[in-house]
Amino acid sequence: MPLRPETDDEPAPGVRRWLISCDETGVHGSRFYGFGSLWMGWQRRGEFQQLIREVRERHDYFSEIKWTSVKTHSHEFYTDLVEEFFRTSWMQFHCVLVEKALVRREMHNGDYDLARRKHFTLLLTNKIQRALRAHRDRPQTFRVWVDQIHSRYEKADEVVELISNSVLKAVSGRKNCVDGVHPHRSHDTPSIQLSDLLLGAVWSAFEESAEAEAKLDLQTWIAWHLGWPDLAADTKPSTRKFNIWVFYDPTRGRRRAITRPVQLRYPLPGGRS
Repeated sequence: MPLRPETDDEPAPGVRRWLISCDETGVHGSRFYGFGSLWMGWQRRGEFQQLIREVRERHDYFSEIKWTSVKTHSHEFYTDLVEEFFRTSWMQFHCVLVEKALVRREMHNGDYDLARRKHFTLLLTNKIQRALRAHRDRPQTFRVWVDQIHSRYEKADEVVELISNSVLKAVSGRKNCVDGVHPHRSHDTPSIQLSDLLLGAVWSAFEESAEAEAKLDLQTWIAWHLGWPDLAADTKPSTRKFNIWVFYDPTRGRRRAITRPVQLRYPLPGGRS
């Protein structure tokens, strides 16, 4: 399927644009499905490309970055990449995981496809609302890059954009906060690849599916940067650097996920987590 054209523009003077690079997981027969989003300022794209290039060259690793490629021979590369992510204050990762058994399909026309798209939109609008509140005195827009959404609906990206803007206008009064949701091929987009890696590590901790030593070690390494023993927990909603949101339906009984405070090994400016 051809990708929707994207305007190679810059935001208007004084407008802060965020780049949100997204990926999904758990679309085939898993207990959980989820979406990850890597955040950075639009103007940081060049610095990000340089960071990735330098880590690749240090380890002579030029394959696609993804969770399924974490193996013994690539372990040092991925360990270094995670370290760079946590050391770099202008990158953030936010994700949502949804346990399929708790999804009330009658609320989504009996369709997991529709439910997934709704949960992806919910992740975007929730986190964008928080950014709007945190920087309420500055105009902001949000450009979303996403690996092609697994959906029967060809224009799923356009629907996510329209619904997100509708929701955000209703809650904030601001029009067209999302200035584009654009599919990008993950093979050519390192920011989506890094989102895949971090999301895969969290998802597999809940699925308990990581068995290879290299993957288990990388999960432990990510958790160590959060001050955690493992990744099988979620964070408080206000956590900014690495936010895990395990979605639940309060009508389905008590919340199963453990929520832990984050103690970053490399705190954000101002000592924030």
